[in-house]
Amino acid sequence: MAKISKIIGKTDYDWKFSTVGGVTRVNIESGEDIAHLDELDQKLWTVLSCPVKGLEFDERTLTLMDKDNDGKIRVNEVIAAAQWLKKVLIDMSYIEDGRDSIAFSCINANSEDGATVIEAARLILKSLNIAKEEISLQDVNDYMAIYEEKCREEYTGASAEAYEKPFGEDSDKAEEAVNAVRAKIGDYFMRCKLVLFDEEASGALDVQVEKIAAISDGDLVDRTAEIASYPLARPNKDGMLPLAEGINPAWQGAMATLCSTVGGALAGKDAISEADWNAIVEMVDGYTAWKNAGATAMNDAIAEELAKHAAAIEPVERLLRYCRDYMRLIHNYVVFKDFYSRSEEHLSVFQAGKLYIDQRCCDLCIKVSDMGKSTASAGKSGLYLIYCHCTSKVGGKEMDIVAAMTDGDIGGLHEGKNAIFYDRDGLDWDATVTKIIDNPISVRQAFWSPYRKFGDWVSEKITKSASEKESKQFEEMTSKADETTTELANKTEEGAEAKADKKKAPSPFDIAKFAGIFAAIGLAIGFVLDALTGLGKFAFAKWYNPIILVAAVVVIISGPSMLLAWLKLRKRNLSPVLNANGWAVNSNVKVNTAFGATLTQIAKYPKIVLDDPFADKKMAWWKKCLIWLVILAALFVGGFRLTQHRWVWQPKPVEIIEVVVDNGSTADAPAEVTVEETVTEENPGE
Repeated sequence: MAKISKIIGKTDYDWKFSTVGGVTRVNIESGEDIAHLDELDQKLWTVLSCPVKGLEFDERTLTLMDKDNDGKIRVNEVIAAAQWLKKVLIDMSYIEDGRDSIAFSCINANSEDGATVIEAARLILKSLNIAKEEISLQDVNDYMAIYEEKCREEYTGASAEAYEKPFGEDSDKAEEAVNAVRAKIGDYFMRCKLVLFDEEASGALDVQVEKIAAISDGDLVDRTAEIASYPLARPNKDGMLPLAEGINPAWQGAMATLCSTVGGALAGKDAISEADWNAIVEMVDGYTAWKNAGATAMNDAIAEELAKHAAAIEPVERLLRYCRDYMRLIHNYVVFKDFYSRSEEHLSVFQAGKLYIDQRCCDLCIKVSDMGKSTASAGKSGLYLIYCHCTSKVGGKEMDIVAAMTDGDIGGLHEGKNAIFYDRDGLDWDATVTKIIDNPISVRQAFWSPYRKFGDWVSEKITKSASEKESKQFEEMTSKADETTTELANKTEEGAEAKADKKKAPSPFDIAKFAGIFAAIGLAIGFVLDALTGLGKFAFAKWYNPIILVAAVVVIISGPSMLLAWLKLRKRNLSPVLNANGWAVNSNVKVNTAFGATLTQIAKYPKIVLDDPFADKKMAWWKKCLIWLVILAALFVGGFRLTQHRWVWQPKPVEIIEVVVDNGSTADAPAEVTVEETVTEENPGE
């Protein structure tokens, strides 16, 4: 840690600095530092704004700090909170410990803000019948809970008789009973109207005998749900609904409850019309509307009273929450101390939990508020990022997270892979990988990356080729089968002979085409052999040359990937991920290789040898040694031959035929061609 005095700016305060993760930052460690926070050059702040929601931080504290209610905590609001604390507290060092209680003797009663806090605190303690010279956040919460209950009791007692209940003390039960059969009775009366419209349709509108016959062989108790789908009663053109007899057995219980709770509205009636039913529904709807309006009005009135009271005691709540949370906010705002400390007790406010996937645990997990914005810009971070959609079994909650994989390999990671996410409260979430942003994890992983990609490419090509050949063979088989079937059904003898003659006709031989192919192959073989000759001479000229050759090949293949990974790992920066999530980060938040290794834990097994009854049979050690000796001997002999002889490809001997044309015959007779001599040149040019 270095101490730098008199930074260029508007301050003479001696700020302390430290370098963490390759970035130099201001240290905010004491209440005195916070008292001078307004003097710190804003260019030196790590963060310029952060969201109120979505952080692992008390949202109520951030809401009190957010003066303009824009959902962001900005630099001026952080400074304003520090200046308010400076007025209220006698000693700013009180906030260093993060306590949620304070003695009146620590509050500056000589300032206006301090006197307001003490007055409100004494009011709270008096209402709670507590005699003491200090107050805690728990006292404030208890006071607000008691006051809310008192307001609710007073409002309920004053408005309970504002509406006459239509069914007396059973009005709530009647409301529930009517709602239980409302849709079914409405369906019944509509069926009756259709029967009145067309009496011949009554059979289609009634329960079908075939449906009952289909289920009659089984246990009908188990088919209650299906029976309940049948009409409530048999529809008729009179439009009367029976209340007892003729009711669908699955609905008899609900209808009995309706009759007993509605009471006088159905007294002495065996059946009711649609008008009777609508009158009952109207009374129930009126009662429901009154209850809802009363509840809404009561809640609004209580909320208004609580808001007024909360405003009166807000200075006490503000002081207690700032004393508990302000220093932690500074450690995650002006500096990123909690993030770089790697302490399980003091994780950063943006770290949402841990993701367990592919035998690794990722500690750097951040909630994602906007997937589109995050995936569009987070790739600039240089981090290997895993986006997951998480669902909780408790409460049916859902959320999206992004986890940074900073150590290990990527062989088992792919979109659609399932994992488990544990939030900061220890609750588990089912996580599914939805997107991966591929960046280097380590130089070691980058070394093997070209070989892994080449292996994937070869596997893909082989699979594709095999699939194409299989498809082609299947098409040929089906095509030949169709062709044979057509020929057997439609062919004629003349057509068959013509086709046979056509098949026998040989295709013309294109000597120019084949000469070009042979020439290209010859050039390729000559180039390869020349290259092997040069490599062979170098490889076996000295005993250590093969080692150099192998190292050179490895560097050529893996070097570019490793160099690119080294450059990216040096520049890994968390800022783009946070910026995409609503932060305004003012400096780099580097995640170098050393620090990144602490953010991802890899499973480690003890080095023990156990018997595996299902292990693959291994080749004996002496067989492996023998195979390697044969390979090395073959390489040595081949290399020696390459150094002693320069292999030059010689083309195949060409037969030159001398042709003599005899044109001495008559003009009408064809010319005679005879072969005079055949000469073979084995080594042309010698």
